[in-house]
Amino acid sequence: MYNRAAKPKPDNHQSVSDPLERGQFSDGSRIFVVRASGAEAPDSFQVHTKGNPSDVILIVSGLTSGNLHATWSEEWRTSTPEWREWARNNAFKAFHTVSPADPSNPSSPVVPGNVRFCRG
Repeated sequence: MYNRAAKPKPDNHQSVSDPLERGQFSDGSRIFVVRASGAEAPDSFQVHTKGNPSDVILIVSGLTSGNLHATWSEEWRTSTPEWREWARNNAFKAFHTVSPADPSNPSSPVVPGNVRFCRG
């Protein structure tokens, strides 16, 4: 069972080696990391399990075009629709919450992003 009350927490201590990391959230048993596709105007983000960047569970594309599409990895596609919706919502929150005002300086003030909805 996942923790419905879990809220993404800004990752203000981003790794210098991965400036594209936007934040993390947890379902109570696993921690998921949200990573942007680029530093400026990313068109997509991916979610992977912490400690295993190759275990990508979700990719959301079309952020700049507004034509949003969620692609789930095969293993995670079989999760319940409720869990997938919960994970997708928390990924968007983490992605938009941890957007530094100055992308070249991860310690700069956080700027809230726009909320977008994705069907997929």
